[in-house]
Amino acid sequence: MRRQLEGSRAVAEAVRLCRPRVIAAYPITPQTHIVEHLSQMVADGELAAECINTESEFAAASVALGAVAAGARAYTASAAQGLLLMTEVLFNIAGLRLPVVMTCANRAVGAPINIFNDHQDSLSLRDAGWIQLYVESNQEAVDSMIQAYRIAEACELPVMVCMDGFFLTHTFEPVELPEQAQVDAWLPPLRFSRALDPVAPATLGGGSEPDNYLEYRRAQHQALDHAADEIVSTAAAFQSTFGRTHGALIDGYRLDDAERVLITLGSVMGAVRDTVDALRERGERVGALKLRCVRPFPAAGLVHALRGARRVAVLEKAISAGAGGIIAAELRAAMHAAGIALPVDGFVGGLGGRDLTPASIEAVFAASAAAGPAPIGCQFVDVDAADEAARPGE
Repeated sequence: MRRQLEGSRAVAEAVRLCRPRVIAAYPITPQTHIVEHLSQMVADGELAAECINTESEFAAASVALGAVAAGARAYTASAAQGLLLMTEVLFNIAGLRLPVVMTCANRAVGAPINIFNDHQDSLSLRDAGWIQLYVESNQEAVDSMIQAYRIAEACELPVMVCMDGFFLTHTFEPVELPEQAQVDAWLPPLRFSRALDPVAPATLGGGSEPDNYLEYRRAQHQALDHAADEIVSTAAAFQSTFGRTHGALIDGYRLDDAERVLITLGSVMGAVRDTVDALRERGERVGALKLRCVRPFPAAGLVHALRGARRVAVLEKAISAGAGGIIAAELRAAMHAAGIALPVDGFVGGLGGRDLTPASIEAVFAASAAAGPAPIGCQFVDVDAADEAARPGE
């Protein structure tokens, strides 16, 4: 069914189709509309679930943990400081290998306070043990939410679907919503093999000594590595049933003869595609690559996709302060491990919701055309130098 929906409503509809039994809700901009819509669906009898209005994001994540540990499919969502308040519980969910699914409505992290979009919140939690999928459009958000439950429950790993706050959550787009019967046939009910049961008491999340903690962490790392295959197979199965794909781990655009490639993630990819088309019309051999999956990091896929490029630029909406771009650093490491001497230019822009315009993206392509080795660290896109000089102490 094709409907014109706000991104938050579209995600809520996708979650409803997955039939969660518990929704843990705590509002924070720009996530609030998602849980508001789900709460209304429960109140109207459209979704047979318990919607629990918690006292904090920490509590919301804890409710989701407990629900899945008891064998119930669960959902929550958050953003920015709210997501970071969940941090302790998110590590626990991943360490317990619980198939929780959540949406991160990506938002800048203070200080200074900023409610607009970048990826600092979710990328700060890239090491928590969650699968992380980043979406380009509201249609991809809908499809990825449905895929996320199948991936999580097959791998017994939590999945975070990351969508750009305001750019997607508050934007109206036409989206195709599957029928309930289609989703029911494609996504079976949760059967969690380690679910707690009073009839057969067991311990979930007991203590660990130095002689086995390392093995737990190794098993978690290996499970995330192996999850890449499940993400790929789930994307293929979804395409076979519903007729849509957005890529699995990565999605290349006009890469066949591209000498320079720009890598990015999230909603800015649409503007990047348009810019690539414009530069192609001028005779420039450029291409683009969308990073859909940040964890597990698709190092092998990226190395293969970039085998014909002479230079790569990474444009990201987050920074590891004191080091530079996060994705650029991981890509450089992957290339080095593969023995490939490919210059990788790191660019950071769009922080705090600043627009990354076609002119901004063209400037990134132009800067990456320079000869010689790539600079260490990162370059900042569209920095207001006068404003920066006016307040050096802040």
